[in-house]
Amino acid sequence: VQLQASGGGLVQAGASLRLSCAASGRIFGNRYMGWFRQSPGKEREFVAAIWWNSLRPKYADDVNGRFIISKDVPKNTVYLQMNNLKPEDTGVYYCAAGSGSYLSSAYSQYMYWGQGTQVTVSS
Repeated sequence: VQLQASGGGLVQAGASLRLSCAASGRIFGNRYMGWFRQSPGKEREFVAAIWWNSLRPKYADDVNGRFIISKDVPKNTVYLQMNNLKPEDTGVYYCAAGSGSYLSSAYSQYMYWGQGTQVTVSS
């Protein structure tokens, strides 16, 4: 599986952005897709995840209610709609694919990673 993230940019606080992650290769039944972000000097942190074959999403506490993860199965694409962006949302956003019996927020459970897309939110 290869992942290509896009949609980042420079926006002001309160604005919205939608990130896309296009996957090439077969996405099998117990696969899930996630978004992580990394700011300078910080570890990569979980943002959101969704099962490929289910609607159940999972969000980090600080984005819950502002971000929405969704997918388009025929297009093999996962999206992250980010609303009411804050300066602390700034970072490189990575999409990733994992598989297993539960929807993981752990970096180590994701086997495939995209190249990252920069999101910068100015105050």
